[in-house]
Amino acid sequence: MFSGIVEETAKIVKLKKDQENLHITMECSFVNELKIDQSISHNGVCLTVVDIKDKSYTVTAIKETLEKSNLGILKLGDKVNLERSMKIDSLLDGHLVQGHVDQTAICTGVTEADGSWYFTFEYDQTKGNITVEKGSVSVNGVSLTVVNSKDSSFQVAIIPFTYDITNFHQIKKGTVVNLEFDIIGKYIQKIVQQQLAK
Repeated sequence: MFSGIVEETAKIVKLKKDQENLHITMECSFVNELKIDQSISHNGVCLTVVDIKDKSYTVTAIKETLEKSNLGILKLGDKVNLERSMKIDSLLDGHLVQGHVDQTAICTGVTEADGSWYFTFEYDQTKGNITVEKGSVSVNGVSLTVVNSKDSSFQVAIIPFTYDITNFHQIKKGTVVNLEFDIIGKYIQKIVQQQLAK
C-alpha cells in the first residue's frame, strides 16, 4: 500500500525483454536501503525488487502490467517516480494508493498558471473508471486532487515542488501516464452498478 507521495525519480539504465516479461534496471539514491522481494511503486505500479547490484536495482513487469501501464514504452534515461511502501504507523499525507494501475491516459494539454501548472488528461471511459470533482486520483503514482472532472477527462494542478521532484516536468502533450482511480470510488461505483442491474 502506498500514499502517492513520491520520494524521488529513478533513472532507467537497462531494459531487458525476457519472453513476455520486461526487466527494468534503475538507479536511485536509496539502493543500499533496498532488499530483494521489497515492493516499490514505479510510476504508480507496485513491482518487486528482484536484483540489486552496486548503485542499481531491477524489477520485472509481466505482460498484464505492460498492457495496462506505460512501463512498456519507457526508454533508457527516462525517469520513473518511486515510492516505497507505507509503514503502518506513518502519517497518510496523500491518499490510499494500491499500486494497481487501472489504465493509461494521454496528456492533452499543459497550462502555466502563475507559478504552477494545470495538466489535462484524457482516458478511455468505456473501461468503467470515473473521476469526481475534488476527488483523489493517482497519476504516475502521484496522489493528486481532481479538478474540472468530465466524462473522460480531468485536470490536476501541480505546484513547483511536485513538478521538480517527480517526472511531471517531463510530461507534455501526448505523454502517456498511468492512472489509478480512488479505491473507495471504485467500490461505490461497483455497488451502484449491481443495484441498477437488479
